Amino acid sequence: MAIRGSIIKGLIDLRDTIVSEPDAVKAQQDVLKNLLEKAKDTAFGKFYKFSEILSSDNMAEAFAESIPYFDYNKLNERWWSQIHEGAEDITWPGKPHYFALSSGTTGKSSKRIPVTDEMVESIRNAGIKQVGALSNFELEPEFFEKEIMMLGSSTDLQHEGDHEEGEISGISASNIPFWFRSYYKPGEEIAKIEDWDKRVERIVKNAKNWDIGALSGIPSWMELMMKKVIEYHKVDNIHDVWPNLQVYASGGVAFEPYEKSFNALLGKPVQVIDTYLASEGFLALQERPDTHSMKLILDNGIYFEFVPFEPDYINQDGSLTDDAPVVPLTEVEEEKDYVLLISTVSGTWRYIIGDTIKFTNKEKYEIRITGRTKFFLNVVGSQLSVNKMNDAVQELEEKFDIKIPEFTIAAKRFEDGEFYHSWYLGTETSASEEELAEALDQSLKDANKNYGVARSKALKGVKVTVVPPVIFPEWSGANKKKGGQVKMEKVMDEEKFAEFEAFVEKELKSNKY
Repeated sequence: MAIRGSIIKGLIDLRDTIVSEPDAVKAQQDVLKNLLEKAKDTAFGKFYKFSEILSSDNMAEAFAESIPYFDYNKLNERWWSQIHEGAEDITWPGKPHYFALSSGTTGKSSKRIPVTDEMVESIRNAGIKQVGALSNFELEPEFFEKEIMMLGSSTDLQHEGDHEEGEISGISASNIPFWFRSYYKPGEEIAKIEDWDKRVERIVKNAKNWDIGALSGIPSWMELMMKKVIEYHKVDNIHDVWPNLQVYASGGVAFEPYEKSFNALLGKPVQVIDTYLASEGFLALQERPDTHSMKLILDNGIYFEFVPFEPDYINQDGSLTDDAPVVPLTEVEEEKDYVLLISTVSGTWRYIIGDTIKFTNKEKYEIRITGRTKFFLNVVGSQLSVNKMNDAVQELEEKFDIKIPEFTIAAKRFEDGEFYHSWYLGTETSASEEELAEALDQSLKDANKNYGVARSKALKGVKVTVVPPVIFPEWSGANKKKGGQVKMEKVMDEEKFAEFEAFVEKELKSNKY
């Protein structure tokens, strides 16, 4: 009998009955007030007159009217650059002890996003909420005695003067609570290995020594790790190595594009739990089964705002126009795409995190990630969002009985002077590229009238190139450390796309595949 598991499950169930659900609107008002109070004497707070905002009749409205939208470049160049030079009290009191490195979706140099002690605590609190939410899932007491494989970036952070730098998954794992360490795999020694391939090699060799009940990490990296475990131990699926695996906590990206290829590595179904951990904070988590939606964490140091994701409000680089309207939490609509803005205890203010979301249940404040602001292809008026692309790709999977875990697309002018949508699909199939292109084109015409109009005018056609699926994580790994919070560029500009095409050509000539 799983005595320890029964005790842990009982404590989780007890906590769930004791801890009451906060009033969402009041929780967000309190978060905003606390943020403004703590930062009012910083350089940013003085410049934007936080004290006056705090004394206004409508704090949220005054906040929105007083402070512009910030993307990373704007906030970094004007404010965070001073922190990098050693200044204190810039956008948050004191100086952060960590910086999260994130390459984002464009540019070769890493973004350096402040991670304060308050943010580390916020992420830890969100993790505890996630554990508490397990009481809503039908998990037997034995599950709570199993180990958890957390596959992220290295926990061996870089020491830079008075702070440390690394990816957010590495920072989080290096700050796990002491009581969790006995459950945590691959363990501190292996987790510190900088080289991702060497770290996975150690995981693979030790895999049969662990009784893994749950996996946590980015789907693409998790798939690569599981494939290597299966191959090394010469088994049919991951359950032949970890028979008690019951839960997979995904994070940072929509799981659906990976679902078919991920499930192919399993011997039996597992409970997939979506989480939303970004370099800027732990924003949402899945609280109940039978949905992939996640509940915004509204009482944990992050204040949310929402801008309608419409072409008139989005610049070509994914930033917002100055006149883009903001929608408060009380006025959002279900099944409508919004650009997500956050203000946090790390000193991000009205920050464009780069993701688009939609509310699937307004009463429960549950959301889904629908794409990226830069994953919006409108070069020739097609107004094609990534969720429409994902839907079309899933239709391809069903029609041709294939798996397409990754893809990318660009609007490209070919030799005839005409614009085409050029797709790279990561898949293995006997279907011709022409058949796939025709099916993609028709699916998008059926789903998006703007795309149909564009196809009758400026958009000449669709071209598809099929490549091995592993090409995509290799590309991501070449542009960012493997295992981290990378978001594959679903949409690229022509310059970036040319780099990707050159990379693919070089990889295919290497005879590795």
